[in-house]
Amino acid sequence: MTKIIISIVGPTAIGKTALSIKLAQHFNTEIISADSRQFFKEMTVGTAVPSTEELNAAKHHFIQHISIKENYSVGDFERDAISKIESIHKNNDIAIMVGGSGLYVKAVTKGLDHFPDIEEHIRLELNERLELEGLKTLQNQLKELDPKAYDTIAIDNPQRLIRALEICIGSGKAYSSFLTNPDKARPFKVISIGLNAERSTIYNRINQRVDIMVNEGLVVEAKQLIPYKHLNALNTVGYKELFKYFEGEWTLDFAISEIKKKTRRFAKRQLTWFRKDDTIKWFDYTTNTDDITNYIEKRL
Repeated sequence: MTKIIISIVGPTAIGKTALSIKLAQHFNTEIISADSRQFFKEMTVGTAVPSTEELNAAKHHFIQHISIKENYSVGDFERDAISKIESIHKNNDIAIMVGGSGLYVKAVTKGLDHFPDIEEHIRLELNERLELEGLKTLQNQLKELDPKAYDTIAIDNPQRLIRALEICIGSGKAYSSFLTNPDKARPFKVISIGLNAERSTIYNRINQRVDIMVNEGLVVEAKQLIPYKHLNALNTVGYKELFKYFEGEWTLDFAISEIKKKTRRFAKRQLTWFRKDDTIKWFDYTTNTDDITNYIEKRL
């Protein structure tokens, strides 16, 4: 039988984890997590890591497997995930991959795009401007140089923003123009499943999830990570807003409202990214798992 990856994507808080576990149990297989925020051991509450019960319900890989102090690129993940998938496929024709980090999903299913080498001083200058002028100025520059990239990449992530800008400036071409390389040949077939809902439903689920995170100790978790706030792993929604609260810039209520707002914005960008992929079969998040399973089995 052809080796298969069932890839489950969709916006944050839509129910991907629950579906992935049900499918892993049905096909008696293991789960590869492609959620880049859940890689880090020190970040549990703020990244909605699966519960102990969920982790025990099916074998997971790439959940809290590295420290925030380690550098772990999307290229590292591509290499490690492909290796793990090959290992799973020795005993099972099917493996599950789940996650809302579009670039990480693409790295596994299609391979990474090739970008030209850029002189280092451009990145250094952009980082200096980030410190002096702030994120908004760089976001506006990307919007002017490459509107397509502005609409699709995570522009609230300084690392991704600077990467796109340095390509635009250093090559003289749009960053998005390099996202058209031929897909890498993979020794498996990909069946892509997307979960979605009305935008108001997604936003309500996000707001509820943030409230649950706060009740489960997000503020305490973030406070413990203050000594590491300069690390790239912590330059992410849910933590950087609380750091502003700890520094006295924002009230706690305002910080929480900003987490909700930026997570909603992130979900919108996730959907923009995944909608570019016409191989994804979309299901409403309330769809019965049996219906999704039947669709997959017809594709096997």
